[in-house]
Amino acid sequence: MHEEFWQARWARNEIGFHCGEVNPALQEYWPQLQLAPGSRVLVPLCGKSLDMPWLAAQGYAVLGVELAEKAVQDFFAEQGLSAPAMADGALRRHQAEGVVVLQGDFFAVTPAQTAGCVGYYDRAALIALPPEMRRRYVAQLRSLLPSGCRGLLVTLDYPQEERKGPPFAVSDGEVRELYGEDWRIELLKDEDVLAENAGFLALGVSGLRERVYRLTRL
Repeated sequence: MHEEFWQARWARNEIGFHCGEVNPALQEYWPQLQLAPGSRVLVPLCGKSLDMPWLAAQGYAVLGVELAEKAVQDFFAEQGLSAPAMADGALRRHQAEGVVVLQGDFFAVTPAQTAGCVGYYDRAALIALPPEMRRRYVAQLRSLLPSGCRGLLVTLDYPQEERKGPPFAVSDGEVRELYGEDWRIELLKDEDVLAENAGFLALGVSGLRERVYRLTRL
């Protein structure tokens, strides 16, 4: 789950985790955050997600963070945009059409780089990390995002012994343990989505739940 793993996955184009459409949960539940137009939104471990241009089209200033350089290059190329890289601390900054992507290690991002972020969106960050890294990830969010920040978190939960991650299974209990001290947690959706996920069905996974949470930084 370290840098070499993700760089290799992108280099081999093994990106089954990439969603080729805007996430339906984002479109359905994002308006409930009631963020003002122009608000800056942090999208950790963003890959080349189509959710970023969707957010930008709604009038938000998007700040993605992605480790793999190929993912960043593919994102802007597929959007038909030119976004030359420039140094930004320990990372490299790409910017075009309302979207900024910092390429590099999420744990090297500083509060100065996320200044002004009052929104947060995580569809595939927490569930991309093994258990030992998830607590560190949430601690990094705590250091980067201010009180009052509102976010949307999408997780998957299934019998972990039936399938190797990523994406990893994250239970409702773990979400509440990880975020409960610093965030107000509201469960918006909890549904069985196994029938809609052929890859999980093919591996014989017996159940798959998708949960969507509204988070408010305390």
